Amino acid sequence: MIRVLVADDQALVRAGFREIVGWADDLDVVGEAANGAEAVRLAATHRPDVVVMDIRMPELDGIEATRRITAELTGVRVLVLTTFDLDEYVFAALRAGASGFLLKDTPSAELLAAIRVVASGDALLAPGVTRRLIAEFATQSARPSPRAVLPTTITAREREVLTLVAAGLSNAEIGLRLHITTGTAKTHVGHLMLKLAARDRVHLVILAYQTGLAAV
Repeated sequence: MIRVLVADDQALVRAGFREIVGWADDLDVVGEAANGAEAVRLAATHRPDVVVMDIRMPELDGIEATRRITAELTGVRVLVLTTFDLDEYVFAALRAGASGFLLKDTPSAELLAAIRVVASGDALLAPGVTRRLIAEFATQSARPSPRAVLPTTITAREREVLTLVAAGLSNAEIGLRLHITTGTAKTHVGHLMLKLAARDRVHLVILAYQTGLAAV
């Protein structure tokens, strides 16, 4: 069972999310937070698999709440869900450690699928959204520091895989590009996440740009 915490300052929105999540047999809402501070507190108490996080909330906004949760609670992942499709929010959410970013008008089935993706340790890298975000994030980010280098334990094949992850390719697409199976591509991604202490694919993308492996 995937445990979900919903954080939104509007009671009706929280109720709607609870109802949608309730449709799925494999998902369960374990708590609701009306502000960012409460989200951090409840996340520490309930240790959900996924926090569905709004951005604009009182006391503590969703960005700072995301930063605290991802920094302090290993294994708790954040899916940002907001009304505002603004790049500044997207960049801030990714830097804070969010594993995905969706708009509130996302169809219910896609929201449920997104929660499952994030809970699995993956990230939301939908071609129509994330590739634009990755490109924009890269141009907004600071240039790679000479000290930001990949560890020597990263193999040549893993470098290839990391470059393709940074381009927004799925495991299946990476497999086709490198003439390997999807399972092998997934294994390489898993090794990269372990060696680079990455939270998810979004974090791998950020590291690829910071080390200069992926060019802006």
